[in-house]
Amino acid sequence: MSETAELAQLRATVESLAAKVRALEDQVEITQLVAQYGPAVDSGSGEAAAALWTEDGVFDAVPHLRMEGRDGIVGMVHGPGHQTVIHTGCGHILTAPHVVVDGDHATGRSHALHMRWDADAGRFWVYQVSANTWRWVRTSEGWRIAERVNANLDGTEGPRAMLAPSSNSLHLEES
Repeated sequence: MSETAELAQLRATVESLAAKVRALEDQVEITQLVAQYGPAVDSGSGEAAAALWTEDGVFDAVPHLRMEGRDGIVGMVHGPGHQTVIHTGCGHILTAPHVVVDGDHATGRSHALHMRWDADAGRFWVYQVSANTWRWVRTSEGWRIAERVNANLDGTEGPRAMLAPSSNSLHLEES
């Protein structure tokens, strides 16, 4: 192999590795973004929770509340309903999302568990289990949530369908 061919092969290998590293970095950053949600809302840190979203991001907690923009998320966290829940004991636990990155956009799905403290029984109970679909975008601040739809797995088709792999993720899962 000529020196020119070796150099071209080396460049191609470095470019391939750089692309793989960037894909891994994207996956980790998005997963870390999701992991910050529960601690932020459980500690009552509305601004920290809202900062996970884009300025015009949407959090649709079907059918209870649709929050638009960071102010909507801050309002929910600081609102009386959420404050009552966190002051009587709760935990929002999100599973690691399945993430599909496509350039500066990504989609995903995951579960969320909402635990509530039962002082009489001296233990936590699973209060809700929900399906989540996500849309993330790369911004100047890093990856942020553009939209999260959260719906209780109540036996109806809609929330179950949210967890079904998309044709795009099916292809990735088979590779």
